[in-house]
Amino acid sequence: MLYNNLSGYFRKKYGRRLGKICIDGGFSCPNRDGTCGFGGCIFCGERGAGEHIDATLSIKEQVASALQNASPDEKFVAYFQNFTNTYADVATLKERYDAALTDERIAVLAIGTRPDCIDEEKAELIASYREGREVWVELGLQSASDKTAKIINRGYKTEVFEKACRILNSAGVKVVAHVIIGLPDEGMEEVKKTVDFLTRLPIWGLKIHSIYVMEGTRLADMYERGEYTPPSLEEYTEAAVYVLSHVPKDVVIHRLTGDCPKDMLLAPEWNADKHAVIDAVNKKMKERGLSQGSLYAFR
Repeated sequence: MLYNNLSGYFRKKYGRRLGKICIDGGFSCPNRDGTCGFGGCIFCGERGAGEHIDATLSIKEQVASALQNASPDEKFVAYFQNFTNTYADVATLKERYDAALTDERIAVLAIGTRPDCIDEEKAELIASYREGREVWVELGLQSASDKTAKIINRGYKTEVFEKACRILNSAGVKVVAHVIIGLPDEGMEEVKKTVDFLTRLPIWGLKIHSIYVMEGTRLADMYERGEYTPPSLEEYTEAAVYVLSHVPKDVVIHRLTGDCPKDMLLAPEWNADKHAVIDAVNKKMKERGLSQGSLYAFR
């Protein structure tokens, strides 16, 4: 096995692949309402990465719609995806999480959020859902470089990610880190530093995103002004192979590329073919005789 992917993890634990229900929980983002910034990250669209979700439906309706044709023995991940899904008081969070967990076929609660919206009280609430199901929190790091953080308008320092990761880990909640390859002014040196940072933390899962330029974003403005050039497929696969071969073998790889709605993708063209990107990464791993963690140096 080249890497410890999520589908393999599901088959081992549940005996099958799990479907994913992407949920708009009605949350905002502190990087949009002025709490720590405006406009969000430069690559983020107006829907906060959930352009395909029907936000006119309630949380219960979104889940019911996704399950209406599912068989009784299927299992699902309820994934709170849009914007910052811990950006509210604990009572509000509980109400919205509860609304998604109305069916026994939901085996996993996954919550996407920002590390600056995690504290001990919220971690304790999230940990309370572990009884009877699996729970993890997805934290957007993107890069361990604070210089890059300013360029992409991330709105928090890298040390905040580390703090949130440790709070969640102490509460018994699994952490999935998000990284993006191809951010402005970043090359392999920054990728290596990000990997070095992550391997020092108690992360359970990892999402490796390929950067894409989506219309309506500030990154699109930079691209159209000639201020940003996305990486080639060769550059992306080179970086992805480095990441995979240098992270521990037990980290679960949730993603190897990014998904942009095809009608909103400006660049790079190769991002539109997810399977071709994954095949390119797999090919390079095989050619070099590498597998996940084969170059990992324990610290």
